[in-house]
Amino acid sequence: MIGLTCHPETPTTAVHGIRARVARRRADVLEVSYALEGDLAKLVIPAPRPQRFAERLWQHSCCEIFVARSGESAYREFNFSPSGEWAAYAFSRYREGVPVRDDAINPAIAVRASARELRLDASVACAPGKLQLAISAVIEEADGARSYWALRHAPGKPDFHHPDAFALELD
Repeated sequence: MIGLTCHPETPTTAVHGIRARVARRRADVLEVSYALEGDLAKLVIPAPRPQRFAERLWQHSCCEIFVARSGESAYREFNFSPSGEWAAYAFSRYREGVPVRDDAINPAIAVRASARELRLDASVACAPGKLQLAISAVIEEADGARSYWALRHAPGKPDFHHPDAFALELD
């Protein structure tokens, strides 16, 4: 697993670390796993709900992955909530996108939690070929503060869409 880093403008003491792993099960399926370590009692972890499309998951605790074909400006964003809800967005270029409410996307999401660790595993369809990935998470604390975690942060405020965030290449 690879470590995500907390954005310097959003420090937290409740989360001690987040690690992620991405692999292809097949040429057209991505499997992504997140492991959050910390004091889960101090975090807002959404309660289980039916797996379905839901918008604005990033306003609360959720895990995200951004997927682009190498060399292309178009990309997809997938949000996975510990509740089991998910969101998908298609972007033609930087921050120009629309929600994709296609039930056929229906990522498989599994969540396990203890007092000190939350694990979220998801699988979702992807384009075959070489991919550029941005891996991130938004974690909400009980006081409403949010920390923003990513494999690589772009300069300035948290921005998971920034091209610099697409730091992982997957063949």
